[in-house]
Amino acid sequence: MPDKEAYPEPPTQTPAENKKTSLPNPALIAPVYYHQRFRRVPDLTDCEEGDYVCYYEAEMQWRRDFKVDQEIMGVIQDRMKACHQREGDSVTQNCAKEIKDFHDTTRAFLCRYGDLGAYGSGRKCLMKQKERMIYGKNL
Repeated sequence: MPDKEAYPEPPTQTPAENKKTSLPNPALIAPVYYHQRFRRVPDLTDCEEGDYVCYYEAEMQWRRDFKVDQEIMGVIQDRMKACHQREGDSVTQNCAKEIKDFHDTTRAFLCRYGDLGAYGSGRKCLMKQKERMIYGKNL
């Protein structure tokens, strides 16, 4: 048996609780994850006729996708603005990649969500996509 005075116990990984305060010890609080992960649900085209739960889930999925696409647009726009700020007069030469990425992303975003208006929904977006496909066949 080892001698306790010669080999003291190592300190614990978390600090001891301080009973003098009513505040919780931050080292003992479980971590919180703020990013909620949703499973992908079927698109409106995959829903059976009259399946209103599927319609609702597809609509909520479309809204989440719309918010994600808005955030992606914001990030790419911020990158382009930072490059403009950093490069000054030589923007066209040194920020060509950022400008091209911004234009490509904007074109794709407007192609998908452009004319939906303030009350856009998954159903309207699907109809817009269908009309775009029909127009492309007629050309």
